[in-house]
Amino acid sequence: MAAKRDFYEVLGLSKGASEDEIKKAYRKLAKKYHPDLNPGNKEAEAKFKEVNEAYEVLSDSDKKARYDQFGHAGVDPSYGGGTYAGGNPFGDDFDLGDIFGSFFGGGFSSRRRANAPKRGSDCEVRIYISFDEAAKGCKKDVSYRVIEKCPDCNGSGASNGTSAKTCPVCHGTGQSKVTQRTPFGVIQTSRTCERCSGRGKIIENPCHKCSGTGRIQNSKKVEVNIPAGIDNGQILNVSNHGNAGINGGPYGDLHVYINVQPHPIFERRGFDIWCEIPITFVQAALGAEVTVPTIDGRVRYTIHEGTQPGDVFKLRGKGIERLGARGRGDQFVKVNIEIPRNLSQSQKEILKNFESEANETNYQKRKGFFDKLKKLFGEI
Repeated sequence: MAAKRDFYEVLGLSKGASEDEIKKAYRKLAKKYHPDLNPGNKEAEAKFKEVNEAYEVLSDSDKKARYDQFGHAGVDPSYGGGTYAGGNPFGDDFDLGDIFGSFFGGGFSSRRRANAPKRGSDCEVRIYISFDEAAKGCKKDVSYRVIEKCPDCNGSGASNGTSAKTCPVCHGTGQSKVTQRTPFGVIQTSRTCERCSGRGKIIENPCHKCSGTGRIQNSKKVEVNIPAGIDNGQILNVSNHGNAGINGGPYGDLHVYINVQPHPIFERRGFDIWCEIPITFVQAALGAEVTVPTIDGRVRYTIHEGTQPGDVFKLRGKGIERLGARGRGDQFVKVNIEIPRNLSQSQKEILKNFESEANETNYQKRKGFFDKLKKLFGEI
């Protein structure tokens, strides 16, 4: 058997990486090499399998501990290891679970039977939704590639009218026992059954549709309920819509990655919504009733007299619905006062007359600024 790459190397990590680091590295590489994004690319398919195998071990605390101590042999006793550092020191087929169980009274569990049911791997898909759809919730049809149970043989792998037979060598266990005399005494070890390759069954007439694997790849469409309040970058988990399991194992899950498209007016901050509205100089000075857009439609709001540039007012409960909780955030509206341009001569005269009659009580910020200048530099 060819030597495997180090699982930490596969995920681009150093030994001792944290659970979060392992998970982040796996998600990044799984997306990079996913078959849906690399159709027909055998190299990407092989790397995808390699990444999944590494994550299956390093995400399990028990397996990770054995792997850190004994390398590949700690999690797969059938691995010969070649010249790989950390290979099984007791021989290619020595079952570490058996030897530790003999010495320590079963403190280490034996490896899982090769033909035991195994959960299917998860699928991933990315969808794009609008700002309003994220705020209010929606339903989306999602299409993706998935491995399903073969309909012709119902997952058995045997052609129609036939059935798989129990392996006569391992009697359905998927493992054959070997007795060895060692310096520690007579030890019974396990190895993957060579007759059935660990499946426990022999298929003499394989199904033509799935070539005896019991699984086929299909395109699948599923309606996904997008909850109100979901945010950009969040992931929805759709249970039992991933790849079919092996040996009768359950289906994996479907991970739906959410991308929310930006809105031309609104900006989301947590569960609050922010926006800017332009008002005129006269509206700001005298006060006015203005129209304000919200995700529920337009509302009327009264701007108070003497509103300043950058003032912010709040519309309570007009924000985003709180995901997994009651209530909604608020909407904050920032006032942007637009200075008029292209004035006519008569308009300019009106403003000059206004300015000539204005005094310090009309411009308090300006008065405060010049008072500070006087203290610093004297009369101007």
